[in-house]
Amino acid sequence: MDDFAAWIGRESRAKDQLGEALAARWLATFDHPHPKTRLMPQGIHFCLCNPEVPTALLGEDGHPRRDDSPQSFLPPVPLPRRMWAASTIHFLAPIAIGAVIERVSRVAAIREKEGSSGRLAFVDVEHTTLANGTAAVRETQTLVYREAAAPDAPLSPPPPGEGRFAPDGWDAHRCLVPDARLLFRYSALTFNTHRIHYDAPYAQGVERYRGLVVHGPLTASLLLHLAASVVGDNRLRSFAFRGLSPAIAGEALHLVMRKGEEGYELAAFAADGRQITAASAAL
Repeated sequence: MDDFAAWIGRESRAKDQLGEALAARWLATFDHPHPKTRLMPQGIHFCLCNPEVPTALLGEDGHPRRDDSPQSFLPPVPLPRRMWAASTIHFLAPIAIGAVIERVSRVAAIREKEGSSGRLAFVDVEHTTLANGTAAVRETQTLVYREAAAPDAPLSPPPPGEGRFAPDGWDAHRCLVPDARLLFRYSALTFNTHRIHYDAPYAQGVERYRGLVVHGPLTASLLLHLAASVVGDNRLRSFAFRGLSPAIAGEALHLVMRKGEEGYELAAFAADGRQITAASAAL
């Protein structure tokens, strides 16, 4: 793979505002009542300061095209399939409706490894989100780039097995079915044009997923809502999540949480027990 050392330390800045309309759409998407104060629940930062790339500059997959120009924030890794692999988030202050938002993003690391499916490249991006000039969220996001899927590759994940997820041993449990409507709304909130979330023929025929893929940060947001139902809104100091397997739209998603010795463990599972997301949180 090419040497992308020149991208380490590259920065990007974006500005936004958490307006009444965006807040209302976010709350409606998650069936969340309007907060009694103007402080929005944790997870709203995923919908702020997202890239506003012109349509003409999108790649086939819907992500902004990457090249070796100084204007390209992310490196042009020659691997076409991109996923949000993980995030480690520190919540420093709540974000209020009406706040002026600025996000400073920095490429922190680029590394390559060989996986069972071929070459992989991981890009760590550090984001600092400020609300009215005060640091509100610090996040390290890990993106993973993979080789193109063979046209005859088995669809991923495998069809549901005969197992059954049992929430025994977990303190809190919620089951829901994220359908295409929810995925569409979340794509709109985050200005996310990755076609695996709304274009079923592309998701299946090109990227070889079994159906529309539930966004990683959408699953993370649902876990944050579960945590808030247990400990209250804006109570988490930190939250980390890692994607283990794709969640498919139209299939049951089990969200669970339990208290551990050093904080809380959270997870998402498919109906047959396949683990989709692993997460942890601390107050």
